[in-house]
Amino acid sequence: MRFVVLGAGAIGGSVGALLARAGSDVVFIARGPHGEAIRKHGLRLDTPDETLVVHVPVTSHPAWREEDVVLLAVKTQDVEVAIRDIPPTVPIVCMTNGIAAERITAGHVRSVYGAYVFVGGSHLEPGSVQLWSSPVAGVLDVGAYPHGKGELASTITTALQRAGFASEARDNIMRYKRGKLLLNVGNAVEALCGPWEGELEIEERARAEAIACFNAAGLDYTIDPTRFVDVKDIAGTKRPGGSTWQSLARGKTLEVDFLNGEIVALGHAHGVPTPTNTALQRLAAIAVERRLAPGSMSFDALDAALQRGE
Repeated sequence: MRFVVLGAGAIGGSVGALLARAGSDVVFIARGPHGEAIRKHGLRLDTPDETLVVHVPVTSHPAWREEDVVLLAVKTQDVEVAIRDIPPTVPIVCMTNGIAAERITAGHVRSVYGAYVFVGGSHLEPGSVQLWSSPVAGVLDVGAYPHGKGELASTITTALQRAGFASEARDNIMRYKRGKLLLNVGNAVEALCGPWEGELEIEERARAEAIACFNAAGLDYTIDPTRFVDVKDIAGTKRPGGSTWQSLARGKTLEVDFLNGEIVALGHAHGVPTPTNTALQRLAAIAVERRLAPGSMSFDALDAALQRGE
């Protein structure tokens, strides 16, 4: 099996680097300054325990092999374009937040796997990623979409375990991904206001709306604290914000339409009000349009805007 990692950022870069170090056959599909930096100098991976530079082949158009498996680690808004050149016979593992990437990918290839991803990664500079957990690098559970383990899940999870991840094959991976989405509805809050500790009422309201939508749609979900990991400092530095925070910091589009937006769409379909998720989706779009820095809004200002329905 060769792992073709599509998207060598915080998740794909970390996973690909550790798979390669553990002896798996890995190639990155990466473009732009980040791809060029990896091609020239290797990928630098900083963890709480070590810094390593892993030299993994980089390409923009791989020569596809029969044994290839794609690890898809781009943001969901980029999935449609990213997978257009992948042959329909190549299996794809969606290492993505939300629950839409599998649905999109299933329209292009015959074999789709979902992955529950709980990995504290960051990527802000070309050629460099950080992985903020130790000794377990993160949690990556895998299962076939829409259900069942599939033929490849056990082989994939075994390779991920050798690379230092906690990884299990799941019969109903989308149940776990829906549980993770209940956590990710808070991503927009972090991007707008910055990281926080503890629970926020705003986040609790967004999550309550999401649960109501899942219940109305008859969709089960699992939030399993045993599948979480704690982050640690790297060289005395704390982790910056999560994936949505990082996208806003890098001036990229945000995944919010497939996080809070997924809940809003379910609400429309099943008659469930979603005012908090709707407002968070709208405010995140404004932040991108105005090129705001992450953390530009206070929590009080955000709450006031949400109460006004802005």
